[in-house]
Amino acid sequence: MKAISSDHHVYEFKPKMAPAMTVEAPETVVFETLDAMGGQVQTEEDKLFDLDFAKINPATGPILIKGAQPGDTLVVQVQGIELPEQGAIVTGKDMGVLGKEIESYATKILPIENGHVCFDDLKLPVSPMIGVIGVAPEKESHPTGTAHRHGGNMDTKEIKEGSIVYLPIYQQGAMLAMGDVHAVMGDGEVCVSACEVPSLITVEIDVIKGQQKKWPMVENDEGFYILVSLPSIEEALLEATREAVAFLSDVLELSFEEAYMLASLVVDIRISQLVDPNKTAKVFIPKEHVGDGVF
Repeated sequence: MKAISSDHHVYEFKPKMAPAMTVEAPETVVFETLDAMGGQVQTEEDKLFDLDFAKINPATGPILIKGAQPGDTLVVQVQGIELPEQGAIVTGKDMGVLGKEIESYATKILPIENGHVCFDDLKLPVSPMIGVIGVAPEKESHPTGTAHRHGGNMDTKEIKEGSIVYLPIYQQGAMLAMGDVHAVMGDGEVCVSACEVPSLITVEIDVIKGQQKKWPMVENDEGFYILVSLPSIEEALLEATREAVAFLSDVLELSFEEAYMLASLVVDIRISQLVDPNKTAKVFIPKEHVGDGVF
């Protein structure tokens, strides 16, 4: 097992990235991550307009995986996500889905006690998840706050302990980085943040040689999620639906028309987040219909 400190972090996924660590797959790695605000929010007096936005969304890494090549797939199995004793949520003018309807800025410190996030008298069961996880992209650079085919800020709550994340590899060594852990988040992340926390993330990293999907995928005990991030949610939903139909057609050897009809019966179209520069849609395909084999 290896560990990488949060001192090694990036704010951009670029085609050319200098590795902070090199591993040979399969390898278990513990990522120490900062919260999405870069540790700048410690009290309710710390507001969004006071923050240094150059320090937002740090992603620990990147890690070079020996032998990982373009056309391969990176496999990241999430084994554990440790939480601190408190998190924070922020919002403000022009932030999130309803940002144009508010004039003020607000910060709330959220204690984490006995497996719950405390929002005043409400006790919300923790459900730790990884907001940012990605690799070096093929051509264009992307800030860590943006998601696309390389992964990035997908803010998908299914990326949690017990899940497997599949990322297409575009560059030698893949260059894996991650951060932006949330103790709990609702689909959409509508106010622009969730319960933001620093964390220790334990993952097992491996590589599937010579096979690759167009978009990141997540696997859990129930099924597969295809994650599509594009400038509008309408574009993302359309592409995600197209990919789900193609998945069914390929795995079950169906015609496009048959797969399209089956998708209308068994595929669930959902939204991960609505607040980042690219919006993220997810389609869920149950294992009971397609089995365990994604590659």
